[in-house]
Amino acid sequence: MAKTPTPHIGAKQGEIAETVIMAGDPLRAKFMAEKFLENPVQFNSVRGMLGFTGTHKGKRVSVMGHGMGMPSIGIYTYELYNFYGVKTIIRVGSAGSLHTDLHVGDLVIAEGACTDSNYAKQYEMPGTYAPIGDFGLMRTAAETCERLGYHYMVGNVFSSDVFYSENPHNDKWINMGVLAIEMEAAALYMNAARSGNRALVICTISDHIITGEVTTAEERQTTFTHMMDVAFSLI
Repeated sequence: MAKTPTPHIGAKQGEIAETVIMAGDPLRAKFMAEKFLENPVQFNSVRGMLGFTGTHKGKRVSVMGHGMGMPSIGIYTYELYNFYGVKTIIRVGSAGSLHTDLHVGDLVIAEGACTDSNYAKQYEMPGTYAPIGDFGLMRTAAETCERLGYHYMVGNVFSSDVFYSENPHNDKWINMGVLAIEMEAAALYMNAARSGNRALVICTISDHIITGEVTTAEERQTTFTHMMDVAFSLI
């Protein structure tokens, strides 16, 4: 295992749990630490990417931000898997719906992640690699949604490298049954696969590409915690 702290994470060995729940916004990680963790201790503030370790129902877990886009989550999750001995990473984030039955506040569990990114080029695969989540985590997440009565769908998401696209071609992804657009799942799933570890992405629909639905501040406050409930059930 490489020497720590790393260039991007200030924690020492042993300060990060084997399971990490991550969010793009470091303040959302801080919110999770305050809401879900007993006795949280901050282990990172490098570049403002806050990270905390504590316990949840007696089980040790860490929460941390990962920033926006595949380059950012790629760096943080690579270091967690390869330098800190992390075994499981669960991302909770927002996504734009591409499906008529997925509305604002609903959950998407990412079974797989299509992408327009070149992230997989580094592996020099002799074909197209299909990044997928961990089935065991996925199954438990779906069961938790059923138990809690949260509306959800499981399937493909599109991990885009571009937020403000000149030519989004959303109809092409819709035609292939892709459920939603986000920006990180593919890189996380590839890092997990390459390191022999587990990952899952659970997103809340924050807007609807087809209908134009968007979240209000109140909806974000009251519904974005559902994906956190599901994520912490996987610990």
